[in-house]
Amino acid sequence: MRAFTQHQGVVAPLDRSNVDTDMIIPKQFLKSIKRSGFGPNLFDELRYLDEGKPDQDCSQRPLNPDFVLNQPRYQSASVLLARTNFGCGSSREHAPWALDDFGFRVIIAPSFADIFYNNCFKNGLLPIVLEESVVDQLFAETEQQEGYQLAIDLDARTVTTPGGDTFGFEVDDFRRHCLLNGLDDIGVTLEDADLIRDYESKRRQSAPWLFNTGN
Repeated sequence: MRAFTQHQGVVAPLDRSNVDTDMIIPKQFLKSIKRSGFGPNLFDELRYLDEGKPDQDCSQRPLNPDFVLNQPRYQSASVLLARTNFGCGSSREHAPWALDDFGFRVIIAPSFADIFYNNCFKNGLLPIVLEESVVDQLFAETEQQEGYQLAIDLDARTVTTPGGDTFGFEVDDFRRHCLLNGLDDIGVTLEDADLIRDYESKRRQSAPWLFNTGN
């Protein structure tokens, strides 16, 4: 998993509440357990004017010109600005996979669905909760200024605007540690690899019958 320390990127404003995981990545595209390849179908029903099919070449599909991610000013966006209850619905981990594969590193909203929020940290995305009034301000500034960027510092737990406003955010110390060091669940376990090997070695001596393969 990629480590996250600091990031500065163009902001894309998704001005709607209760965006569920089926809207983020529709169910018909959940054909793989790999973490890549889902970006072209991110927000599929909103991005395209036709009904997408699995394995379809998205480059040949008609785009919805009114959808924010199809507008030229947001093509390089890596920070998604959203409204309340983002990521609600089913618990599919494909939702953060699709966001990451598209190129997003940060999602800012007044609130997130719990399972989606947890899944983001496990997949290298940083979900940031800010007060609704602050999110309103960021939406207004994003729309007023083309190429609007935010600077995010996970170590300092801050979001800074081009105008110099800085907003603090809360993040659990363990989750912060994992993101700063690029550790998913397997990576966290491997931090204790020496202890695990030592235990297995001692256990093999004290209870050798447990390791008898029958050969």
